[in-house]
Amino acid sequence: MDLRDENLEKYILEHIDSEPEYLKELVRDTNLYTLKPRMLSGHLQGRILKMFCSMMSVERILEIGTFTGYSALCMAEALPETGELHTIEINDEMEDFLLQLFEKRDPSAKIKLHIGDAIQIIPTIDGWFDVVFMDGNKRHYVEYYETVMPKLRLGGLIIADNTLWDGHVLEETRDAQTVGIQKFNDLIMSDDRVEKVIIPVRDGMTLIRKIKN
Repeated sequence: MDLRDENLEKYILEHIDSEPEYLKELVRDTNLYTLKPRMLSGHLQGRILKMFCSMMSVERILEIGTFTGYSALCMAEALPETGELHTIEINDEMEDFLLQLFEKRDPSAKIKLHIGDAIQIIPTIDGWFDVVFMDGNKRHYVEYYETVMPKLRLGGLIIADNTLWDGHVLEETRDAQTVGIQKFNDLIMSDDRVEKVIIPVRDGMTLIRKIKN
């Protein structure tokens, strides 16, 4: 990112809803205690996720890929008292950190943490979802999509993260994560059950709205 882009990002962050202090603290902890802090959603994306969930009048949210919990907390801000957010993290070393975080920041226990493989866990969660945020292993985006579609309500929204993958989607490569994103993007493009648009925010976010079963 060149200086102009950094200044533009700074301008954007100064002119949107502010980042709550507890999320700033979580950003600091993520940078201190994790090896890949760049995986965190961050201020801009967090506010976008919250707004999309508010616009959808969500009751139930599914997240694939919890990491340190930033995006889950942002989306949970949009939930009503009776709402719930199910978030799935495959790295069991994050479990204690996340349980303590959610106990502290989610006193109503709207956030339900699942540790394990999302492809196995999703079918065991009862009910429909209004919004799905997909931010797990890029190799498995196609499988996530096929697993979650039957549980997404008509008119529901999937938000898939990292779908431009630092521009690597333009390359011919054998890298498994890049290939996974490319296959996912091709699948979405040809799926007439959904309408879709890629937003070039951060590393690319694809909005996928289910219009027919």
